[in-house]
Formats: sequence, C-alpha cells, structure tokens
Amino acid sequence: MTTPTSVLDEKLLERLRGAVRGDIVQPGDPDYDEARKVYNAMHDKRPAIVVRAVDVGDIVATVDFAREQDLLLAVRGGSHSVTGYGTCDGGVVLDLGRMRGIRVDPQARTARAEGGCTWADFNHATHAFGLATTGGIVSTTGIGGLTTGGGMGYLARRCGLACDNLISADLVTADGSFVTCSQKQNADLLWAVRGGGGNFGVVASFEYRLQPVSDILGGPTFYPLDGDVMRRYRELIAGSDEKLGALLVVGLGPPLPFLPERWHGRPVCGVVTCWTGPETEDDRVRARLADLGPIVGQHVGRMPYPVINTLFDDLVPAGLFHYWKGTFSQSLPEGAIDAYVEYGATTPSLQSVTVVFPIDGACHRVGPEETAFTYRDADFATALSPSLPTRADCEASVGWARAFAAALEPHSMEGGYVNFMDHDDQDRVRANYRQNYDRLTAIKRRYDPGNLFRLNHNIAP
Repeated sequence: MTTPTSVLDEKLLERLRGAVRGDIVQPGDPDYDEARKVYNAMHDKRPAIVVRAVDVGDIVATVDFAREQDLLLAVRGGSHSVTGYGTCDGGVVLDLGRMRGIRVDPQARTARAEGGCTWADFNHATHAFGLATTGGIVSTTGIGGLTTGGGMGYLARRCGLACDNLISADLVTADGSFVTCSQKQNADLLWAVRGGGGNFGVVASFEYRLQPVSDILGGPTFYPLDGDVMRRYRELIAGSDEKLGALLVVGLGPPLPFLPERWHGRPVCGVVTCWTGPETEDDRVRARLADLGPIVGQHVGRMPYPVINTLFDDLVPAGLFHYWKGTFSQSLPEGAIDAYVEYGATTPSLQSVTVVFPIDGACHRVGPEETAFTYRDADFATALSPSLPTRADCEASVGWARAFAAALEPHSMEGGYVNFMDHDDQDRVRANYRQNYDRLTAIKRRYDPGNLFRLNHNIAP
C-alpha cells in the first residue's frame, strides 16, 4: 500500500525539492487538481506529489525518491494511457510534460525528442524539413507511451511501427542510472523498449529514423455500415502500394459539414486515407475509394502530413470517459466483419469509434524476435472503445465492448496490442509478447528487479 500524503516525511520532501528544478505539486496547492488530471477521466486519482520534471536530473531525483520511500511511481508523458497508468493514489507522479525539446538532423534524417513530446510537437518539428515517422492518429498523444508499446499510425505500412524507427533512447533505470541504449550499446534494453512498454525505465529522450513525407492526400470517406464495403477495403489494402495508409473506422456518423445531416448519428463505416505517394496518383486513389461502395460523405484532399494526425482530436478531447479492448487478426475474417457490422450498429456514442489499423507492408519486414513487439504476422489491429461524456454512461457501455471483443475473439490472434489493453487485460501480458516474454522477463529482472516500474501492463521480474 502506498504512503498517504499526510505521513510523507517533510524533510525528505524538502530534500527532493532541493534536487528538482521543476515544480512539485501537492494536495492543497492551487494547481493540484489540474496537475493530477489525465486524458481518460475514468481515473480520478490523488497522488501524494506530482513532479513536473524539466530535465534528466529531475527524473533521476524523482526515481530515487520513489524507490527509497517505497512509493508507487507513475510516469506520464502525454497522459493518454487508457488504463490511467499516468497517475496513482498516494504515490508519485513523474510528469514529463515540460520536457518537449526536439532536434532534427535533416542530413541524417533523424530526430531526437524528449519524453514529454506529443506527436503534434514532433510532427511540427520534422515537417519543417519534409520528414516524418509513424506516430499515432491523435496529435495530443505522447510519443513515449505510443512508441514503447509499438506505435501504429498512418505511415505504418510504408515506414513500419514507431518502435521500428526508434534507433536509440536515453533512459533512467530503477536504480537511478542514466543509460543510453542503441544497437551498439545496451542493445538488449533498446530491444525491450521497442514494444515492451514502460517496464524498463523512464525514457528521457527518443531518437527516430525519419522518412521523406511532406504533403499527402488525406481525409475521411464515409459509407453506409455494410460488410461488403469492409470486404472491398480488405482487398484494397492487400492490393495497394505501401504508400497508402488507410484506416477502417466503424461508428456513428459525426456532425461534419460534408456529411449530410440525415447520416448524423447513424451507423456508418469509413476509410481515413493517407496517401504519401505522388500527386499524379491522387485521382487513382480517389477512384479506388469510390469503388468501395456508395459514398455518403467525403473530405479528401491535399494537406500537410501533420494535419492528418489531428482529424480525431476534436472528436476525442481530454476529459471523456473511456474503456478499451484490442485484437490482432490475420486478414479480416468474415466473422470479424460480421461483428463490426453487428456491434457497429449499436455503437454507444459518436466518440466510440472502432478503428482498424493495417499493419502489413513494412511492419512485416521486421522479424518477430527483432523487437519486443512480436505480432509481425498480424495484418490488422482493432481498437474498440466506448468513449462517453460521463462515468455512468461509460460504465453502462463496458458490456458492449466486452461482448464485441468476445465476438471478435474466435477470428483473432491470441494476444493484442498493449496500448489497446484496459486494466482488466493484465492476464493477457504473456500472450501479448508470445515467445519474447521470457526474454523480456530476464531484462526486467536485470534493470528493475524490484518492479518499481509496475504501473503498466506489467512484466514481472
């Protein structure tokens, strides 16, 4: 059990204040309620302190303090952890949100970004040089959690996962050591960080490989909720150039100006396109979208790559209540398509969008044991989430999500993507890592034998 705030040793806190340049926020401080908030409002927790780090020294001091005082330690980047692992009751929250420096090397096509960066920060910095890497579909998502979990996004078919493009990282480990890991030094730790989640330390900075991506053809196309549309989507992905990123979405028609009002709130499916190929091929891409089925609304055009990463931002702002489930599948089996249609028709809210990510192409050219992320034979990853404006509404929709996941289970692979797992999926951790689990356990035992970093989908030492 964590130590309540009231009995934390004030002298020890004063020592921590002397070691930290950033702010330390406690209950009773004017900004405490704001400091303890996370993206998923389901998690309304009250940490003993929130440390707003500004540099690596602050990270080291905070890790040492939590370890020495035997306190729960929650590490927060963008705070998007659906399970609320960026906060805790009675423990320490290490908030990296002020560590958002980025340095791009356009000649080497690399970028080093601090652990508090969001994908909006990263995409803005790299786009200035016409470069990008795979990262998320909501711009406020932190680079840290997404990358260490694997990292899906619009560029995955062309560039691989975010973790595939991670070439080095600076970590603070459980004993307070500062460690740089790359293929040349501490390669085992880099391997573990590339998909193994936050089990191995606090990543102070990430270095990514970049690809030339500037303007793209992107945006959503909506169709009636129809299994035939999904079958043609399946064929589209199987037969398309890897420069075509295209997410399948299932849910209720959003109140957008290009979607006729009669479709607002009605079940639809859609394809969110991100074509990074030549502009001369844009018309061919549009034609292939038209071939999927009757279009009821479309807004596809040329845009800077960072814009595509913002299209879901207004739909799912911070402060909603979320519960998630996730699956992997090979192709899109007929039974899965049937489940998308059945449960899509009863989607509980506009914000509850089911998203299917294609992870073939470049993702398949990485071996299952080359990174901790092992599902290199999966073609698609599905995220389903009741996301609602009140706790009661979300709790009432948990059954919908569990039934949906159960309907997908016979058509899915055993494990799932750790970033789509909720708090009740801890028993799936071994399946999520398959044959890599034992190696991850050994690395965990080496770098965190006391399991300080346990607020995650935990790999126990």
